[in-house]
Amino acid sequence: MTSTLDLFREDAQLRECTARLLRIDERGLLLDRTVFYPQGGGQAGDAGVLELADGRLLVIADTKKGEGGEILHIPAGDQTLDGLAPEAIVRARIDWSRRFAHMRFHTATHLLCALVPHPVDGCSINAGYARLDFHMTEALDKDELTAGIARLVAGAHEVSHSWISDEELDANPGLVRSMSVQPPRGTGRVRVLKIEGVDLQPCGGTHVANTAEIGRVVVTKIEKKSAKTRRVVLGFAS
Repeated sequence: MTSTLDLFREDAQLRECTARLLRIDERGLLLDRTVFYPQGGGQAGDAGVLELADGRLLVIADTKKGEGGEILHIPAGDQTLDGLAPEAIVRARIDWSRRFAHMRFHTATHLLCALVPHPVDGCSINAGYARLDFHMTEALDKDELTAGIARLVAGAHEVSHSWISDEELDANPGLVRSMSVQPPRGTGRVRVLKIEGVDLQPCGGTHVANTAEIGRVVVTKIEKKSAKTRRVVLGFAS
């Protein structure tokens, strides 16, 4: 089993990289390194292309996690893979407009967490919308939350990440806001996202470097999903 070097963990701004093909089968294409984010933590996987040595472009429709630390690139249907074999060198290039939408929405969900101080019981982030389910019984006001997000966006807060050990996380359980997705363990370290003066919690997703990059995000819907769950849906302002 071979782990993929996940370049996006340290630099979400990377749009492409050169990589070596390690394996190709019905599960997808495994590279030794990648800028493609695999579906996980509520965030959708990246799409894009792999440029082959002969200039052909192989369209990647999705990216998913494989076994261990593998990241699998899923090719779109009706494409020929003739001539593609392990050890081939490719240029991996993400669909940046899709990724940047994910980054804006994912960072916005952290702002929402700062405005709604309750545990998160579900999350979904894609290029069209984002949603968080909060474990709570109180009512939420759509206009107030939209105004709160706008204020934090305008505050131009720096967004950064660091790494802590599993033991440090165990000593600070209050850092974990999510009930449904727990921070990955087993590697000896956990990635922590910090929005200066706003939010601090474990997160492995991709984010913008400053809240000002989020732009205009609004609360489009608030739903009562159960007696103890309130769903907040975010969208980009038209």
